[in-house]
Order: sequence, then C-alpha cells, then structure tokens
Amino acid sequence: MKQKKELPHRPKLLKYVLFGMIVFLGLVCLYNCSFIAPGLPIARDHLVLDDGSDPANGVSYHGRLDMDMEDQELEVPKSIPVCDTRYSELIPCLDRNLIYQLRLKLNLTVMEHYERHCPPPQRRYNCLIPPPAGYKIPIRWPASRDQVWKANIPHTHLAQEKSDQNWMVVDGDKIKFPGGGTHFHYGADIYIAAIAGMLKLPGEKLSNGGNIRNVLDVGCGVASFGAYLLSHDIIAMSLAPNDVHENQIQFALERGIPSTLGVLGTKRLPYPSRSFELAHCSRCRIDWLQRDGILLLELDRLLRPGGYFVYSSPEAYAHDAENRRIWNAMYDLLRRMCWRVVSRRDQTVIWAKPLSNSCYMKRSRGTQPPLCMSGDEPDESWNVPMKACITPYSPKVHKEKGTGLERWPRRLMAPPPRLEEIGVPLDEFHKDTNVWHDRVVDYWKQMKSVILKNSVRNVMDMNSNLGGFAAALKDKDIWVMNVAPVNMSSRLKIIYDRGLIGTVHDWCESFSTYPRTYDLLHAWMILSETEDRGCSIEDLLIEMDRMLRPEGFIIIRDKPHIINFVRKFLTALKWDGWSSEVEPRTDVLSLSEERILMARKKLWHETFTI
Repeated sequence: MKQKKELPHRPKLLKYVLFGMIVFLGLVCLYNCSFIAPGLPIARDHLVLDDGSDPANGVSYHGRLDMDMEDQELEVPKSIPVCDTRYSELIPCLDRNLIYQLRLKLNLTVMEHYERHCPPPQRRYNCLIPPPAGYKIPIRWPASRDQVWKANIPHTHLAQEKSDQNWMVVDGDKIKFPGGGTHFHYGADIYIAAIAGMLKLPGEKLSNGGNIRNVLDVGCGVASFGAYLLSHDIIAMSLAPNDVHENQIQFALERGIPSTLGVLGTKRLPYPSRSFELAHCSRCRIDWLQRDGILLLELDRLLRPGGYFVYSSPEAYAHDAENRRIWNAMYDLLRRMCWRVVSRRDQTVIWAKPLSNSCYMKRSRGTQPPLCMSGDEPDESWNVPMKACITPYSPKVHKEKGTGLERWPRRLMAPPPRLEEIGVPLDEFHKDTNVWHDRVVDYWKQMKSVILKNSVRNVMDMNSNLGGFAAALKDKDIWVMNVAPVNMSSRLKIIYDRGLIGTVHDWCESFSTYPRTYDLLHAWMILSETEDRGCSIEDLLIEMDRMLRPEGFIIIRDKPHIINFVRKFLTALKWDGWSSEVEPRTDVLSLSEERILMARKKLWHETFTI
C-alpha cells in the first residue's frame, strides 16, 4: 500500500526536478552571457573562408603560424568582417565599455580607469574598423596644423566647452585650431616665447641653441603647445588620457602633431629615465601632492639633469587660501626633492632638477621622499608601478653634471654616451645608421610612383632598434613614433638621446592610439617576433589596419614565409590599392633571408557591417 501511495506523486516530483534544472541552466547562461556585449564580434567568429569552412577546425585563422609555411597551403579569409560603425573610434586597451563589461574593480581616484586594460583573446574585436560617415583623406601637413575635416572627427563639444580659450573653432566642414590653450589664450607661440624669456634664453628661443630638444607635455589638450614647438626644432611627446575631453589626442594626431594617449596614474609612463629636457603642465588638473608626491617623482625620473618643469596653474599665482595651501605644500615637497625655482612670473612657475647628487647627499637622515634602492632599474617602464622615491644619478652622470649629449641637430648622428650601458659598440651604431639610410632610400625609390608630396606625415617604426630608420628620414617633413618592443626596451633610451621620441610596447596587445592615425607603418622582423612569442600574427595585421589611415602605406620587412602569408591577406585587409614585393640586397643588419612587402590601404566605406 505504501508504494501505491507514492506512485501518483512521481510525475509531480519529476516535474519539479525538471523545472529546477531549467532555472539553474538559465541562471548559468545569464551569468556567462553578461560578460559578452550584444552585437560585438568575438574572436574566431564570422570569418568567411574560401571553402566556407569553420576556421576553428583545421588551420585556424586566429592562431599561431606553423613553421615550414612555404610547404603548406593555409586557408585565408577572402573577407574580414567590418565592425559596426559604433566602433569607428575603438581603442581596444582603453575601452571604458570593456572595463564595465569585465566588472573590473579600479581605483578611480588614482586614474586606474584611464590606464591600459586589454581584452582577453576571446574578447578581441577581430574585424576591420570602419571610417565614420563622410570620411575624407586628411588635410596634408603643414596646413593640417591649423585645420582638419570635421567629418573625420565629428566631435565639436570641445569647441563649445573651450570657446573662450581658443582651443578650436568649427568653421563649416572644417575644425580650425587658432593655437590657444587654457593658459595661453592668445596663442602658443607667444606663450613659448614668454617661457624662453623667463629662462633668459638667447633671442627668446626655447631650444637654447639645441640644448632643449625633447619635451613632455602632460595634459596637452589638442597639443597646440607641441605644434608650435616644432618651429623651434623641439619635439614634444604630447600626452593626455582618453578622459572627459575625449578625442583631444585624436585631434592632435589628425593635425599631424606628435602625441599619444597616456595618463599619470599608478604605472610608470612607458619611457626610459632621463628622456626629456623639459616637462610642461598647463592647467593639467593633476593632483601633484597625492601619494607622497609620486607623480612629481615620476617626472623627476623622466627629466634629464638640470631639466625644467614649466607649471602654469592657479596654484602658481592665486592668493586664495586653498591655492596657497597647495602651493606651500608643493614648494616644500620639491625643495626636499632638491628642485629649485628658476623663475616665477604671472601665471607660470619654472622649477629645475639638480645637475648632480650633491644636494641629495646633503639632506638630513630620514628626509622624505627617500632615494630609490640601488637595485631599482629606472629605465624599466612597461607595466612597472610608479615608485615614491628619487632616482639618483649614476656616478658618471654625477661627476659630469650632465648627460654629455651633443646639441640638436648634431645629436641625431652622434653616438650617445648611454650606448655603453646597453653594450652596443660605436661601430655597430654607425653601421646601423648607414644601413638604414640606404634602406630608406630604396624604400622611397620603390614607392616613388605612388607616394605624393606631403602625403606622409605620421610614421610609426614598430621595431625601432637604435633609431636608424627615423634618423634616415631627417630631411623629410615627418615625425616618427619609434616603438621599442618589450624585449628590446633598453634601446629606447638611445632613441631619446638622439633627439627622437618613442615608446615601449608589447605587440601581442593593441597600441594606445585612435584608429586611422598613421600614414606609414614600418615593420622590420616584428611579425616573426610575434610568431616566435606564440601570439597571433593575424591579430597584429588587424591592429595595423586599425592604426593605418586610408591611402596609408605599410612596409613589412621579414622572413619569406611571413611575407607569403601576409600577401594572401592583402585583399581581405583592403590593402590592395597598390603593392610591391622585392628581395632586398644583403647588408650587415640582415639577420636571415629577408623579403620586403609594401602595400597601400584603400579608402573604403562599408554599408554592410556585422
């Protein structure tokens, strides 16, 4: 009888069990799907192969290249999907939507949300970034310094927000830049001359006869300060985050001005120690006193012996109680760092860093901030946390009270003293310079039928070595972002000591720049290195396309099997506007058999997007 009573309840029990399983599975799906934004192209999805097969089977489109590729026939996509137009300004490692979706817990007070946070491989946007509607080939340099096409960066809020400061003005289908800034409404040229006057430099020329060449401009806005420094033979690394003034660096690069995205947050800026003669902050709204002055100590690391910090901000001149408090605290901190006030006038104060360690050795025991420990490496800068300590000079720099660098432009070709630190003999430096001169001459001969006057302004060397490629372009009206891969980061100090600029980067990740910001990308053996590290060459090609302007050029110098592989992608990447492949002559830098592939990206507008 007991069994008979239980039988009628079994269907009901089974119903409850099945219902519970469905609810459980639904919650699991909801949890997992919450990490994937709707409509985003995810890695290894939507690729169209020649035979229509799934790229996850057999040879993967997004995988590591096998060796002996010459003997294998890889499946290559006949097309690569196009991202939705919402992502026309996507910066994958500076994507605030990604931070939200991944639910990263970041400290907003120290600007962690403006630092790099790259998507995991399964979340990468493996699609081509489309230009905005109405995009035009950028206005050419030098006219671009003062105006850009509004359609290329369709954002006008800065013109309204900064209308009283002459940042930018909308004029029909163009956005124009009068040269103003928050603290130099009447023009950067007048402001620069005033700074030179404060320093009592001959002829009010800030370059000081070539002694001041490299400048770091933090919180640069649309980089008008850096734009007007160029006529003084000074090159500035104009730096700003992707913050509420979004697109400011995009405007700067569209104008053809050296600039990059970055923030003084928790990590060192990706530059070696003693890289800049002058740092500049014009109303950059940085709390220099936070965390025991760690941000000022980062500037101290980056400045050369005797380097200047030009600071234009209310704390330098306002007399209200709060600004007086900040000024007094800042003055006390910099005094303990052995900086001294060189000049103070109107809205600006200029400090100078000491030339030697003498002042540090005279400080009382226990004075804060402390000197960095002897084991600290001040040139390491990729994903390295900032340190609240003073970087002392080496015995050699202390004794010489300076860098020993030649004046610009002689320093471009002169062997920098720091070659000894990285173990590069003088003859190797000279050979590198001479070889790259010949190689660049050959490049331009090969492209002479398609390259127009002033069509190349923003250039990136993706594997800069000792800076020979950039030095070979000295007679052309261009600038070069020299990128030192992470495994060669020690060589970036040579780039700066030659009067050039650059950054450290890991090419397994996306670069910190807007789409369509470079006219020419030079990739020497960088794809081989990416392959050797087990990272995706295909991801890197899509990243290169993101950075490259329409009608821009790529020059890839690499092993034959790499060139063969990339050639098959030209149509899918829309790099088939023009191409040329050559076998270069052998020289002292030829690491192995090499080939050169040059190609030009088409200007395209896609109506169908994924």
